Amino acid sequence: MKMPEESKARVLAIIPAYNEEENIVATVEDLRRNAPGVDYLVIDDGSTDATARICAERGFSHVSLPVNLGLAGGFQTGMKYAFAHDYDYAIQFDADGQHSAAYVWPMVEEAQRTGADIIIGSRFCAQKKPVSARMVGSALITCMIRLTTGRKIQDPTSGMRLFDREMIRQFAHKFDYTPEPDTIALAIRNGADVREMQVEMRDRVAGESYLSFTKSISYMLRACISILFVQWFRREG
Repeated sequence: MKMPEESKARVLAIIPAYNEEENIVATVEDLRRNAPGVDYLVIDDGSTDATARICAERGFSHVSLPVNLGLAGGFQTGMKYAFAHDYDYAIQFDADGQHSAAYVWPMVEEAQRTGADIIIGSRFCAQKKPVSARMVGSALITCMIRLTTGRKIQDPTSGMRLFDREMIRQFAHKFDYTPEPDTIALAIRNGADVREMQVEMRDRVAGESYLSFTKSISYMLRACISILFVQWFRREG
């Protein structure tokens, strides 16, 4: 895919990576091949496998955190980098190969066309959710966001999200802004224009997700409680 000729936007793909030695090469190559002109930064989040070594040996743009900070810490590291280097957009891009780089420029174009602050790469805005325990949890979070904001976000747990300059600034400087559904709900309440665009996602090819069934249930419950109660006590602006 070619970079849109009319777009002069500077875009950074933030790739949080924890023990992704089996996937990181394919993920970066996908970006290079299918999102030309998009810069990337691998955030090696204290991996205990060969993720950092592979990035160094292949000359990948990366930073290695000395300890594991989790997704929120790794993502905020990338947002701080994006803010410091004056990027127009930053996109959260999973290291496990599930996201497709072919959608990066279309998401940028959608943000430019609509003026949206956040574009969510959604699996379900044009397709129905499959029936599973995890999707039941996703549907519950959708209901909680709609109840508290009036907006219906079909895929609130999607990890493929594009952020504009103002969102980059906020996520870089607010310690409690994390890449989770409750922060998306808070951003909507604070006036952010959040939209969805249909994308296709792949299954993880190698390695294991940190979200087991038990952790998935716990994650969904925490997200719902935060959306319903905690976010009302978080600072605005």
